[in-house]
Amino acid sequence: MRLESITEGDSIRLERLDDVWLSVNQELGFMKVGLRLALSDMNIDAAQSVSQRQLAISISAIAEEIGRDAPLNLCLILDHSGSMGGRPMEMVKQAAQRIVDRLSPGDHLSIVAFDHKAKVLVPSQTIHNPASVKLQISQLKAGGGTAIDEGLRLGIEELAKAKRDTISQAFLLTDGENEHGDNERCLKLAKLAADYNLTVNTLGCGDAWNQDVLEKIADAGGGSLSYIQHPEQAVDEFGRLFTRIQSVGLTNAHLLLSFMPNVRLAEMKPIAQVYPDTIELGVLQEADHCEVRLGDLMVDVPRVVLANLYVNKLPEGLQTIAYAQVRYDDPAYAREGILSEKIPVTANFISPYYPAPDLQVQQHILALAKYRQTQIAETKLQIGDRSGAITMLQTAAKTALQMGDQGAATVLQNSATRLQSGEELSEADRKKTRIVSKTTLQGG
Repeated sequence: MRLESITEGDSIRLERLDDVWLSVNQELGFMKVGLRLALSDMNIDAAQSVSQRQLAISISAIAEEIGRDAPLNLCLILDHSGSMGGRPMEMVKQAAQRIVDRLSPGDHLSIVAFDHKAKVLVPSQTIHNPASVKLQISQLKAGGGTAIDEGLRLGIEELAKAKRDTISQAFLLTDGENEHGDNERCLKLAKLAADYNLTVNTLGCGDAWNQDVLEKIADAGGGSLSYIQHPEQAVDEFGRLFTRIQSVGLTNAHLLLSFMPNVRLAEMKPIAQVYPDTIELGVLQEADHCEVRLGDLMVDVPRVVLANLYVNKLPEGLQTIAYAQVRYDDPAYAREGILSEKIPVTANFISPYYPAPDLQVQQHILALAKYRQTQIAETKLQIGDRSGAITMLQTAAKTALQMGDQGAATVLQNSATRLQSGEELSEADRKKTRIVSKTTLQGG
């Protein structure tokens, strides 16, 4: 399926190109899916009518010794509004030029620049003359207002031109509010991009950008949110993000869960990703099975997902309570809809019951708790409940300490202390708090 264009009204036109959705075993390709499952406690009390368990699902791409990489299809969507003038603009241009130098033969690049309107600075192309592209970047000048949605719309159109059999990613950078645009349209565009296997990463520069908008765009677009507090950090942040997308091996991954009749998902917030970023995930559920879109799978960094399950009483002994499988695309070999092996989830029903907690799953549960506690703190602060916000930030700091995440604990506690002393949180404080709530040093 190919995304042909996005019109001014954000409608799309699709053209089917003899694509066949393959349903084959993952051994056919050089890149496989690694799928590991673990319950928060494998033992379940056989005498209890209902038990709650968290299922941790770790999903990654596994490279074989011999294989080939899919080309990158990258679009840089750069804010050059008036507030970017001076050092920020210069450092962002330098960061973009470094990205041009890191592209491999066969990679595609496009660049969109926006102020209160948007323009295609470099149309989608494989780079044969890097010096010419870097010259075009160097000529960007700051001026005008900010229309993020227009930049995003054009960026998606450019990405769509080379999306077939590539790893398609956008870097959307801005330093301000979407004053000339519509934030809901941004979210709609990010969801549209994800639906067509285009990943949107966001980078906030300085302290005036809207963290809610950029986080929602990144979450909906299947990407990550980065914070460039000082202009000098732009080169490193662009480089870190580029390294991350270079490790993507498989795309368009969906987690497929099926449950035995005695098992159900929790009704409220049933599934969340906890690593590498914490994100609440949408679930398509029907009867005894559900589907969750994961997006890109990296070789070095697993995606870790937590599912909240309720398990009814079963006879003593090992019992299968669910099955997990992943459907994914392998762009390096032009394969779509590949199905991984279906793996059973087993629990040990015993009486008398004794706990057998999985320590790694407990870490993932703490990561999700830290994120949700920080969200509650922000909500309380927004409605004027200062003491409630302080309490929740302190709780989140303790959760971070329990995980061994000292950096996050320090940031969260500092925010609580400032509020306690009567200060207001600066924009930098709020952004640091949000970032540390979403990330953790604990791997999968």
